[in-house]
Amino acid sequence: MARKTSPAPKSTPASLRFSTVNVVLGGAGLLVLGIGYMLLARGSITLAPILLVLGYVVLVPLALIL
Repeated sequence: MARKTSPAPKSTPASLRFSTVNVVLGGAGLLVLGIGYMLLARGSITLAPILLVLGYVVLVPLALIL
């Protein structure tokens, strides 16, 4: 008589492990970048580069790292 074998365990697909902190920082980064580019289009040569650097150098990398 053949022995019954249990079915192989199903593997769960790998998912992205972004927490709410990552999503909030990413959204804030995109918002700051959008505001920076809008100010750049209006001619603000002081605040726009500061916001763009803040978005690209601080917020977006933090959203990916944390």
